[in-house]
Amino acid sequence: MAYKPKVGSIMAAPNVIPMADIMLVLLIIMMVVTPMLQKGVQVDMARAKNWENMPNADKDDAIIVAISHDGHYYLGNQDIALDQITGTVKDRIANRLDKEVYVRSDERAKYGDVKKVVDAVRDAGVDNLGLLTLKNETGPNQPPPPPPGSVNPGTP
Repeated sequence: MAYKPKVGSIMAAPNVIPMADIMLVLLIIMMVVTPMLQKGVQVDMARAKNWENMPNADKDDAIIVAISHDGHYYLGNQDIALDQITGTVKDRIANRLDKEVYVRSDERAKYGDVKKVVDAVRDAGVDNLGLLTLKNETGPNQPPPPPPGSVNPGTP
């Protein structure tokens, strides 16, 4: 006589606990990896009401020069001196058809630092220069926030 295993009762509902475990692990992996996908140095970009979408800035081969609030310059992820920007950008755009460079500036950066970078990039022979900003989220019907320390006349 052959051994025949006993079959238990059939379960009508699927067991979703292993799927939920896998989904939570994938969610955690995505939360950890996503901040690392950003190209360049993290800066708090200025917000603009009249902004323009620049999808080419998200490409892998986009040339992005960043300016931090403390006056440091970055080309991609590497720290670079101001006098090296022109030569390095010229080398990177030499064999390209689209000679586009994007500038990401911290909103607290000095205007003079941004102007120096724009001049250095233009000296490299760049055809198109994009200044990257964030979309201003305040709606057109909302008044601007009051300056700090002021009292709103409608409140007691």
